[in-house]
Amino acid sequence: MDAKARNCLLQHREALERDIKTSYIMDHMISNGVLTVSEEEKVKNEPTQRQRAAMLIKTILEKDNYSYISFYNALLHEGYKDLAYLLHGGIPVISSSNGKDSVGITSYVRTVLCEGGVPQRPVVFVTRKRLVNAIQQKLFKLSGEPGWVTIYGMAGCGKSVLAAEAVRDHSVLEVCFPGGVHWVSVGKQDKSGLLMKLQNLCTRLDQDENFSQRLPLNIEEAKDRLRILMLRKHPRSLLILDDVWDPWVLKAFDNQCQILLTTRDKSVTDSVTGPKYVVPVESGLRKEKGLEILSLFVNMKKADLPEQAHSIIKECKGSPLVVSLIGALLRDFPNRWEYYLRQLQNKQFKKIRKSSSYDYEALDEAMSISVEMLREDIKDYYTDLSILQKDVKVPTKVLCILWDMETEDVEDILQEFVNKSLLFCDRNGKSFLYYLHDLQVDFLTEKNHSQLQDLHKKLITQFQRHYRLRCLSPDQEDCMYWYNFLAYHMASAKMHKVP
Repeated sequence: MDAKARNCLLQHREALERDIKTSYIMDHMISNGVLTVSEEEKVKNEPTQRQRAAMLIKTILEKDNYSYISFYNALLHEGYKDLAYLLHGGIPVISSSNGKDSVGITSYVRTVLCEGGVPQRPVVFVTRKRLVNAIQQKLFKLSGEPGWVTIYGMAGCGKSVLAAEAVRDHSVLEVCFPGGVHWVSVGKQDKSGLLMKLQNLCTRLDQDENFSQRLPLNIEEAKDRLRILMLRKHPRSLLILDDVWDPWVLKAFDNQCQILLTTRDKSVTDSVTGPKYVVPVESGLRKEKGLEILSLFVNMKKADLPEQAHSIIKECKGSPLVVSLIGALLRDFPNRWEYYLRQLQNKQFKKIRKSSSYDYEALDEAMSISVEMLREDIKDYYTDLSILQKDVKVPTKVLCILWDMETEDVEDILQEFVNKSLLFCDRNGKSFLYYLHDLQVDFLTEKNHSQLQDLHKKLITQFQRHYRLRCLSPDQEDCMYWYNFLAYHMASAKMHKVP
């Protein structure tokens, strides 16, 4: 470790030892290959939190520059931003070269991403080359000009990991963004929260305080400051806005920057200017990728995984969040394959809970937040979708009857759900077919279990009312749906005959 980095670490040693919890920080450093399992055990054997932190700092001081960078990045990722800021001035400058480390990343890439606060790879990581390539192709299309690349998909599909992986590439950084990358974790914000994010970003971009001695006082001033900083001090750099929920938030960043963002709502960029490119992320991993993740968590060959592993992947449709949560739990309790499969089958999401590289510790938490963010006037309509079955696509006409609305009004409501990755849509000629992901069906039926009978009864009542004075014709788009599922809805409503 060079003298500058070592001195910075020694200078702030007391604050680090007092405040950090070592467990997850060491996970990141192990995944980077800069900390060994035996060194981790040595730290864990210390009796108190402060002594464990002191042992970790002592271990890092005996290592190289990459250990310092890994430790700094782990602090950022685990929420110790104030402590990471203390170490920022000591980050070693590693010369750009084509020499790659054990996971194929050049020292130039490591340094750029570290300085930009880009999260490291999860402890257990598998490549998704097709999606990463698709994102990189869109980034190349920006060609140094202002524009937006949006990665969108449902909760827990791995958007943030993909965004970080797309810029973990020497040629992308060197050709497209020689000015560097700057990661901002946005999340749900009010105006004061957004102002704080912008103030922090302006501080990061103006370390030498050439442009101002004070923080911007409001969002408009922060937007102007950011525009000048990006134009004069960080030209041809990329802003990465992770987990964007609201269109109004993006207006603060709409100042001719190059921006990559992740979101559950593909409509968030509707009101911003400039070229826009979209990369949808499918909700699930292929079976082989899901099994690979589980095998890495439990340190087994894929061929040796029990039958329950295949069932877990099938049951959750390859959800990266669910697979990672269960994999992390199995790492601690390797004999619980049947137990966690049963909880998944019984929709007991609260029992599948574990801190991980994802922002949420359980599936129901991730999905609940999406539903809570819906407009109040359409939340009840989403509750009505609890009666939909897995793998069944429903024509618009069925929901027009359920809600007693015109087609256009129903399509507008459903498009809100589609935009926010809470519903999926297929075109069938001129009409639309809507369906839920299996996990969304499970979540809704569990959440609204006490209302299900009444919801099915509501559908049957509306069907009776609509077709009381008219015939159901075979050429109508909803005919086959009623033919196949009317009896199911009647049974679920405990209605044994149509009056």
